[in-house]
Amino acid sequence: MARSANPPTLSMSADVASFRQPSPSLRERLAAGKAQRAAAPRSSHSAWSPPANRADPLAVLRKGDARRIPELVPIRYGRMLSSPFAFLRGAAAIMAGDLATMPVSGLRVQAAGDAHLANFGIYATPERNRVFDVNDFDETLPGPWEWDVKRLATSIVVAGRTGGLTPGACAYAAAAALKSYREQMRGYAQMGYLAVSYAQIDERAVLRFLEHSAQREVERTFAQAARQSTAHELEKLTTLVDGKPRLKESPPLMMHETDARASERMYTMLEGYLTSLRPDRQELLRQYSVVDVARKVVGVGSVGTRCFVILMLGASDADPLLLQVKEADTSVLEPYAGPSVYPNHGQRVIMGQQVTQASPDVFLGWGVSSGSHYYVRQLHDMKVTYRLEGLSPAALEDYADLCGWALARAHARSGDPARITGYLGRSDIFDRAVVAFANAYADQTEADHAALVAAVKAGKINAETGA
Repeated sequence: MARSANPPTLSMSADVASFRQPSPSLRERLAAGKAQRAAAPRSSHSAWSPPANRADPLAVLRKGDARRIPELVPIRYGRMLSSPFAFLRGAAAIMAGDLATMPVSGLRVQAAGDAHLANFGIYATPERNRVFDVNDFDETLPGPWEWDVKRLATSIVVAGRTGGLTPGACAYAAAAALKSYREQMRGYAQMGYLAVSYAQIDERAVLRFLEHSAQREVERTFAQAARQSTAHELEKLTTLVDGKPRLKESPPLMMHETDARASERMYTMLEGYLTSLRPDRQELLRQYSVVDVARKVVGVGSVGTRCFVILMLGASDADPLLLQVKEADTSVLEPYAGPSVYPNHGQRVIMGQQVTQASPDVFLGWGVSSGSHYYVRQLHDMKVTYRLEGLSPAALEDYADLCGWALARAHARSGDPARITGYLGRSDIFDRAVVAFANAYADQTEADHAALVAAVKAGKINAETGA
């Protein structure tokens, strides 16, 4: 057959038109990023003092209580009460409002929205390899990359102080994360777009990256992740009832719903969730049947939102699948970064995770029931978070270094690493500015935590400790 003399042409929609434009050179992208310093000099990121019209932090927390299960709200406050670091974990909405008052370069990424130190960890890829990455996306939304960086740096200082480390050790660890972010971002800027997309931080890369003194602890953490299989979790979370596995109750942290309508709502959500998966994964999931569902309390900031564990069985009782279903609401970044383009906040979470994570869970999806939005993922499939308690100064520095790398990799996938690199430059001007901010905002976090302690003692807030 003769070849057509007039090959087909693409229509000129806005998206297709972009294919006709040559990609800007690395030099052009670096220069464009450097030019953004005019809008926000790197040194301008250092100062923090609460503005006169700063919202009352406890009022911000209470505002979020309205959408939570009332009987679980005291558990949330009890967990936040335990330390300034625990308070920071639950105070993403407070910090988002504060960060929105500060200068930004104008360069945007798919921000994690809650990039504190405990929201990084290890998980299994579909190929069963173990990788290190950002692992919490409840607040994800396109926004300024600086917001994630500042929350990470602040969390390092607050975690170090909570652990009894000296101010110097805390600042040094935060500086290590910032240097790692800047240098790794420069490396991603030199790579092709496809290479950045493929980049992972696997076990071998982590061990090569860290000092020898930290490798033993990291090897222990990776070994723990290998043991966090579905079968391992099944043994911990279930008991036999009439010869069949059922989820164990541990009120109020793990409970079966007594309202029959709750079960129907979960099945409605699952029907929608199934359609959000790729066809091959739909077929895989259809081979499993639901055996049990229970409500579970998780985390700090998430306490009080609706979260469930679903136990499913496949070919036999030895073929389990554990899914976690979490309620998703408006991101804390939305008042300042703009609304999500996705109508379902579960979809917002999952799409953000797929954009930034190197190799996401195969069962990531979303659904809706009775007006509530949910996202779904596997529960504890080789997932583990680095043990933060009792870290030495060297161990905190090494872990901060690793988290800085992971955050740079996440931002490089969704933003332009060359423009961010052009803005950051080769010097440590930005690093030193953000360390100063982190120290000042750590003071703010301690003051806000003290306000919560005082409110609980005065009986203004009900907190349930020990749960």
